[in-house]
Amino acid sequence: MILHTTDNAVLWITLNRPAALNALTWDQRERVTALLSDASADPAVRAVVVTGTGKGFCAGADLRGGPDGGGPDRGGPGNGGSGGGAAPPERVAGDVARMIRRGAQRLVTAVLDCEKPVLAAVNGTAAGLGAHLALACDLVVAAESATFIEVFARRGLVPDGGGAYLLPRLVGPQRAKELLFFGDAVTAADAERMGLVNRVVPDAGLEKAARDWAERLATGPTRAFALTKQLVNASLDGDRGAALAAEAAAQEINMTTADAREGVASFVERRRPMYRGR
Repeated sequence: MILHTTDNAVLWITLNRPAALNALTWDQRERVTALLSDASADPAVRAVVVTGTGKGFCAGADLRGGPDGGGPDRGGPGNGGSGGGAAPPERVAGDVARMIRRGAQRLVTAVLDCEKPVLAAVNGTAAGLGAHLALACDLVVAAESATFIEVFARRGLVPDGGGAYLLPRLVGPQRAKELLFFGDAVTAADAERMGLVNRVVPDAGLEKAARDWAERLATGPTRAFALTKQLVNASLDGDRGAALAAEAAAQEINMTTADAREGVASFVERRRPMYRGR
């Protein structure tokens, strides 16, 4: 079950399947993807928090019973599902790649492409796709008890959900290979030291820490945040010329917004800006 509510312009998306450490079924993954997509166009939403209930943030993908028809327990890619199951159906060439594109990659892309800042409040275990869901977010706050686990190699699998794309950009290629090859659990403290998370807080303070940052983001210049997010994400994939051209274009677009005009006016008038997200 996916819980969602908007409070003070912050959309809270809560994975609520604690008995399975919030492993995502196909329909739950689709729901999270849709909520992130809808948030981009909703002026009432100016920031997003993704979190979980119980001891897990997200244990990965549990694709049993979904149209993808796979999961580690069904003989296909996925990560972190639970339980046994019937013999896997016969696959033909292209099935696995199509499943990954429509599933795990689509979810992570929805986070990366969301036009509002997305913050992960990692309350417990984040494994496989669950780790990538968190690491795709713009900011990550983790409880002290949280752990991050790249489970794929343990099962003889290649990482999915953009793991081999996200990790080198956060920690560099050699550290990324260490995490992906060995699949060791990384504590919240070590994750902070490596640069996987922004801040570690006591378990009891996680919601407050996430709320403080999210509400601060929700009062900021929303369109400027969206354009800044696009610039930072794209800068890692292109050359300097492309990055500078994109920066100039983003500045041109942003200067047409009411928030940009308010920011300049507040500076001239020596007062605190009042951004409206427009």
